[in-house]
Amino acid sequence: MSTNPSGAIAHLGHVEMLTDKFEESLDFFVRVYGLKLSGRDETSAYLRAWDDYEFCSLKLTRAATTGVGHIAYRAASPEALAERVALIKASGYKLHGWHDGDLSHGAAFRFEDPFGHVFEIYYDTVWYEPADDSDRAALKNTASAFTGAAPRRLDHLNLLSADVTEFRRFMETCLGSRVTECIQLDNGRLGGCWFTVNNKTYDLACTEEHGGGNGRLHHVTYATDQREDILRAADIFLQNGVHIETGPHKHAIQGTFFLYVWEPAGNRVELANAGARLILAPDWRPIVWTEKDRKKGQAWGLKTIDTFHSHGTPPVAGKEHGR
Repeated sequence: MSTNPSGAIAHLGHVEMLTDKFEESLDFFVRVYGLKLSGRDETSAYLRAWDDYEFCSLKLTRAATTGVGHIAYRAASPEALAERVALIKASGYKLHGWHDGDLSHGAAFRFEDPFGHVFEIYYDTVWYEPADDSDRAALKNTASAFTGAAPRRLDHLNLLSADVTEFRRFMETCLGSRVTECIQLDNGRLGGCWFTVNNKTYDLACTEEHGGGNGRLHHVTYATDQREDILRAADIFLQNGVHIETGPHKHAIQGTFFLYVWEPAGNRVELANAGARLILAPDWRPIVWTEKDRKKGQAWGLKTIDTFHSHGTPPVAGKEHGR
């Protein structure tokens, strides 16, 4: 069991989100959610938050459905990338192999978890450079200016799987991740795990799939500077007719202040603020939440909304609750 990240993986790099309402989704993410458009190709828009140093942290791709296309982590060095690829090749998990990259990064190695989620790791990346002074931050230690709900950086994503224990094995084996918190159900199964590859409290969560789907996305999250940004964002979402699913409130697990909405195609996105919390202990012992703990709801007593356990993307016919 991993107690400390391997050090081979630097951080979560970007997420590819699929949308069957491309123009509506792009308008939401740029005008309302506050991401910045770095560039476009034939099928995708490359987006980033105002302090993401890379060219892209969200690759929005036109598709026939919704959900996640792939999840990308940046390696700590070219040598670390080669070492990690060798471990993945020997792991027994499904391999997609090398591809040339895209507008935002160089060559990447792709592989797949047992539940249909595609991952990639890469090292060579494109640093974001403001195209003109209007996008240049007043403070030179900030990557760019900001607008809209103004999330600061990509924070994490949550995937769904039929067997969280097996997904945990995949993350520890392929990415060298460690678990910081988890849910232990009364039936002996893991209900959820929160993973990190560095000193962040988590960069990826996996929770149990209740909808019968495969390879599904629960949500993608960007971090804000402060809680008040999330309160302001709630008014922005309300003004723009965005479906607010739950929040603002505070999670019990990980303690983040949160707000969940659905973008126009139905993908769930979150704004969150974790405060200054980091995992600095090299021998961190995962926090275990019981089923009884979880029935108490969120940190201040808010009960978890039903759609939080049923809605994922892509949708499963006959098993989704509407808005």
